[in-house]
Amino acid sequence: MAPRSEWRNPVARYAKEHKQVTRQRIIETAGHRFKQDGIDGSGISTLMSDAGLTNGAFYAHFESKDDLVANVVAGELRAQAEAFSALRPGRPGLEDLVHQYLSPEHRDHPGLGCPSAALLDEIGRCGDGTKQAYTDGAKAIVEEIAARLTPEDPQSARGTAIGLYTMMVGTLQLARALSDRKFADEVLEQGIGNALALMH
Repeated sequence: MAPRSEWRNPVARYAKEHKQVTRQRIIETAGHRFKQDGIDGSGISTLMSDAGLTNGAFYAHFESKDDLVANVVAGELRAQAEAFSALRPGRPGLEDLVHQYLSPEHRDHPGLGCPSAALLDEIGRCGDGTKQAYTDGAKAIVEEIAARLTPEDPQSARGTAIGLYTMMVGTLQLARALSDRKFADEVLEQGIGNALALMH
């Protein structure tokens, strides 16, 4: 419920809502830029320009770039976990996910895809806030996978879920690093086969 002062002052409520929308726009555009160019390769001026804002506005929303990175990582992984609800129920949905994730389209458009495959090496060098945001998000994704593998006892499928998640991320990272497109396609195809075999 809004404080009384905001009931009487719709301008204050608008300002607060506007600030939240602007903050979310910065997080979303930064997520795309980080995945495309890397965290270290994305300066504050570029990130703010992407969001259509001035550099000076940055510190009205975030304490530091590290603060922004932690928020981006948390938001990206939360969105990824929430996307599971759009999949078909159970294992068939998980099979769809494997095919989508290990597709040439996902490989070729990192800015629109998985934050893990795009940023894992940099996240490993980030501060505790970002690592904690990543850890929480990765656990949520592993739980979603485990719940689809064995709905009646997700905990029993936790090891398989971790294996599946790491296999998918690593396969995509390798496919993106290869200059030989035919070999990269082969890596993706083999990755799909490996992932599906692990699930059954």
